Amino acid sequence: MMMYYFIGVDVGTASVRAALVSQHGDVVSTATKEITIWNPQPNFYQQSSDEIWAAVVETIKHVCSTGKIEVTAVKGIGFDATCSLVVLDGDSQPLSVSPDGDPRCNIIMWMDHRAAQEADFINQTGHDVLKYYGGGVSLEMEPPKLLWLKKNLRPQCWNRLSHAFDLCDFLTWRATGSFTRSLCSTVAKWTYTKEGGFSEEFFNMIGLEDLAENNFAKIGSHVEAQGRPCGEGLSPSAAQELGLEPGTPVSVGIIDAHSATLGCIGCRPTGSDVIIPPLNSRLAMISGTSTCHMIMSDRAIFVPGVWGPHWSTIIPGLWTAEGGQSAAGKLIDFVIESHPAYAVCSKKAEASKTHITDYLYDILMERSRQCGVSSISQLTERLHIWPDYHGNRSPLADHTLTGMLCGLTLQADESSLAELYLATVQALAYGTRHILSELQNKGHVPEVIYICGGLRKNQLYIQTHADVTGMCVYVPDQKESVLLGSAILGATAAGFYPTLQVCMDSMSGRAEVAKPNQEDKQFHDRKYEVFLQMYRDQRKYAAIMSGKHEQ
Repeated sequence: MMMYYFIGVDVGTASVRAALVSQHGDVVSTATKEITIWNPQPNFYQQSSDEIWAAVVETIKHVCSTGKIEVTAVKGIGFDATCSLVVLDGDSQPLSVSPDGDPRCNIIMWMDHRAAQEADFINQTGHDVLKYYGGGVSLEMEPPKLLWLKKNLRPQCWNRLSHAFDLCDFLTWRATGSFTRSLCSTVAKWTYTKEGGFSEEFFNMIGLEDLAENNFAKIGSHVEAQGRPCGEGLSPSAAQELGLEPGTPVSVGIIDAHSATLGCIGCRPTGSDVIIPPLNSRLAMISGTSTCHMIMSDRAIFVPGVWGPHWSTIIPGLWTAEGGQSAAGKLIDFVIESHPAYAVCSKKAEASKTHITDYLYDILMERSRQCGVSSISQLTERLHIWPDYHGNRSPLADHTLTGMLCGLTLQADESSLAELYLATVQALAYGTRHILSELQNKGHVPEVIYICGGLRKNQLYIQTHADVTGMCVYVPDQKESVLLGSAILGATAAGFYPTLQVCMDSMSGRAEVAKPNQEDKQFHDRKYEVFLQMYRDQRKYAAIMSGKHEQ
């Protein structure tokens, strides 16, 4: 019997990755190509769509060649990407989004925070559509970025803009020639709603009335659900570039976190004493540079400060709520790399052929023995962190928040770095607990957590989240959840499975389980109370400095 394959492509923050996946969900081959991030000034992060497409071509060719298959065995392709904004002119050529006019940079990245004022302005309108975004759009979404372009780059960019895409939709257009937009991207990041699509009233109100012309042609007149076939499949020109068959089915695209959710929440846990809860009780954490917290429901549940409810952005017919942390893995890296002991620890970790976080974990284990504490968690009794170094995405939805540290000493050795690393991981877990608490208060019923992404390999991160939340954490055996998710889209678009959910259940693998350590519950409860107090203190300090604080 002939084996069929599907290609999943993930355009992440710093690289393009592709995978060749069998019809059974086995990842046969992967390839990675780094991509450039331009950071011309603080809070500006830009990329090139030409460079990204070239990386797509290179990685797809590589996985097909190393997989040693006939191209006729490739039956479908799926694309996922970060929720970055791509702009093109009337000739479908890149338009610079850079203040310095750099012609390479036609993408405003998801993590770009230039549009803070525009986001505040949009949210002050109080338009009804904002209820689907936790009460207000984030500056990481597309309307604020588009408004920034209109206000700041009108002659060279805005007046020539003919097409604005979410990055996943740019990729499917480049592959098929179809201007179809994804229900996932338009609902989650562009204010498209189940009831009325794009609201002309809203775009007029926020000063983007020109985007409403010709039935919103510049941002998407035709919207389809992810997993549906996009256009007529691979165009002849794209097929030639990729070395694949013209007409190969291409799925409507999806945002990377949503793709990762598809690739992980269908996993079946090992062990006879664990259960698989209903779909609406599975919280997916996509933990990498940032973290996204995804949970579905069969009804619209509104949670202030949490994006959504978004109709059909993962599984068609279900609503999605999306919490998140703008900096997770990036925060851990920053805290470690900015410490005086980093250089010494890095060299020792490299010499022992271990990752620096594993090296620091070993130090923590030794410190716990020296201090006579029952677990490493208790090493941070006097060290507390508020982790929003890049603003708070959820549940406070406040981009002005900054990080806080309490308990610093003059100690600058390896142990102090290890304990600071531990406190950082704990703070991220308390942030997850804060999001979970708000979800539960409004009617969501999370029972277990699935963690995928780069931090799935971090033992301390996994166990700390189990301990802090009191929930079992399922870690997929398949490390490439996001690529598996996009391949699942390709398989669904090719008609190999009747629905996206059936495909997800059929192609997902197994998961290991981390159970919470109940002995640390009271310790984490106390630290969580400190965590919430740090937020209140930060707001108090801001009020004092603004002269608005009342004694």
